[in-house]
Amino acid sequence: MENKQHPIQGVMDTAMQNIKEMVDVNTIIGTPINAPDGTMIIPVSKVGVGFASGGSDFTTKNSAESPNFGGGSGAGITISPIAFLVVSPKGEVSLMPISQPAGNAVDKIVDSVPGVIEQIKNIFGKKNEADAEE
Repeated sequence: MENKQHPIQGVMDTAMQNIKEMVDVNTIIGTPINAPDGTMIIPVSKVGVGFASGGSDFTTKNSAESPNFGGGSGAGITISPIAFLVVSPKGEVSLMPISQPAGNAVDKIVDSVPGVIEQIKNIFGKKNEADAEE
């Protein structure tokens, strides 16, 4: 029995190989930069990758016996610098975040959750103390 590979497999293999070539560990933790005073600066980035692939077998009037294949794939990559690791000549390490512009509403909500929870605890804590005094 013949082991035939479906055409979509070739489309996906090509796309995945290209993604592997574009993204490696040096994309996230960048190449260290040495300053003249001996300080080492290492860039740190956030990488987002999206990938989609699809296809369809179809027949035409001229190819009723064996189906034709149509397909495609696409990928997108975003790289955002988020911080620098700074290693002093004495070996001290510090993280210097890069201020990001205000994010979307979901990011703001997620960032505010710890503060809201603390406020709710305080409100209920004061109510319980008042009930205990009565």
